[in-house]
This record gives sequence, C-alpha cells and structure tokens, in this order.
Amino acid sequence: MPNKEALTVDGPAGRLEVLLEEPAGGVGEKSGERCSDRVAVLCHPHPLHQGTMLNKVVHMLSRAMVELGMPAIRFNFRGVGASEGRYAQGIGETEDALAICRWAVERYRGAELWLGGFSFGAMVACRAALTADPAQLISIAPPVASMADLLEGRQPACPWLIIQGEADEVVDCDSVVDWVNRLEPGPELIVIPEVSHFFHGKLTVLRSTLVENLTKKA
Repeated sequence: MPNKEALTVDGPAGRLEVLLEEPAGGVGEKSGERCSDRVAVLCHPHPLHQGTMLNKVVHMLSRAMVELGMPAIRFNFRGVGASEGRYAQGIGETEDALAICRWAVERYRGAELWLGGFSFGAMVACRAALTADPAQLISIAPPVASMADLLEGRQPACPWLIIQGEADEVVDCDSVVDWVNRLEPGPELIVIPEVSHFFHGKLTVLRSTLVENLTKKA
C-alpha cells in the first residue's frame, strides 16, 4: 500500500487540502531533500457536481502513478472539502493546479512533472499544462465541448495520453474522437469499450490501461 500524508498547501485563494501518496518503498533523500525522478499532480471532477480528490477515478489514477514509481499528489480545488475559496469557472482552479505543481517540483527537486485529471479535472490539467510544461499529460474523459474556450486555440506541447470510455454518458465519445482528430500533432487516444463516464465496474481496467501505456514513458 502507498504511504499517505494529508497536507495543506498555500494556494492563490487560500489554503488547499492535499493528499500525497508515495510508493511503499518511499522516496530517496539527497542533501536533506526528498528526491524522485517524477512526481504527478492530479485534478478532480467538477466542484459543483460533488467532485473531490477522493473521486474513485482520480483515486485509481493516483494508484497507477504510484505503481509507476512516483509520488502522486491529489488536492481539492478551492471551495471543496477543507480548501479555502470559492468556485472560479475553471480559471481559478487552473491557478490552484499551478500552485500545486510549483509546490510539487519544489518538494521533489529535479523531479519531472506529470499532470493528469478526470472530466473537469482533465480540462483544468490541460489548461495548466500550457504554463507548467509537464513531461506527460494524462486526460481521462476530457469535456471537449467546454475545452476550446479555456484553451484559447492552444494545446500542450508535451506527450499527451487521453483515455475515453466508449459508453460515456456525460462526455460523448464521438465528440472526443472528432476533437482529437482535429489536433496537430494529435494526442494518443485510447477508447475503452463498454465503459461509462465513471468507469463503473471498470476501474481496474483503467488502472491497467494507464500502467501498460505509460510504463514505457516512466
């Protein structure tokens, strides 16, 4: 089981609630600082629709990152759980994500930043990637209908994996495929058959898909 630590981190709208998971073997230390080759920051679904860092898909994403040998950092956006502030239309939440990214690479000096998210969190992570320049971006069920405005015609330049459920009842799979096909260069897209938005009964499939496809990059 991963080592877990509950923390708070200063964000642009107040303190942010954070859950840090590290591989069971821990991470190394060098000159009194914690060190890891990579660290992942993960974003949760929509705050106005009961989205929190404890969401099962985000939890499974975190476990996959730990299985790949890196610390995984989940956090609650402003106004969620014990995080201070109020919902800010995805703009403020992007600022929250960037604050956590800065904290992560400071805590694990020299670590390569990975950035991921699910649903609304996928949109926020994608927007944050434009500034944070991660080594890897992971989007699960990205809400493409609302992403165009927030991305302002831009797209992350980093390696990018998108995982989409074919039977997603919230984010239309065909819309995701069409959107990806219009991007240049296009992200890597994996469509998992018979999978709904929340991956009900398929969370282990999500985890194995993540690990299998990212092992070669980790």
